Amino acid sequence: MLDEALEHRVTGIVDHKDDVVVRSKNLRRGEILEVRVHPDDLGRVIGRSGRTASALRTVLGALGGGDNVRIDIVDTDRER
Repeated sequence: MLDEALEHRVTGIVDHKDDVVVRSKNLRRGEILEVRVHPDDLGRVIGRSGRTASALRTVLGALGGGDNVRIDIVDTDRER
């Protein structure tokens, strides 16, 4: 549910809506939502000083019942 809500909000921010991909991963420390966007939209999703990313975490935390939501915005330009 949270991954769909995050995808909906990120899609509203970016220019390349078809390139938005949100995946949910279960790790030892808990669930993490991984966001991938077009490289041109990366700055829009992060925002100045990370304000947009922080706002997304706050909204999703409220939707998730007050739990801390871990969101990872992946830079697709870099190879891992």
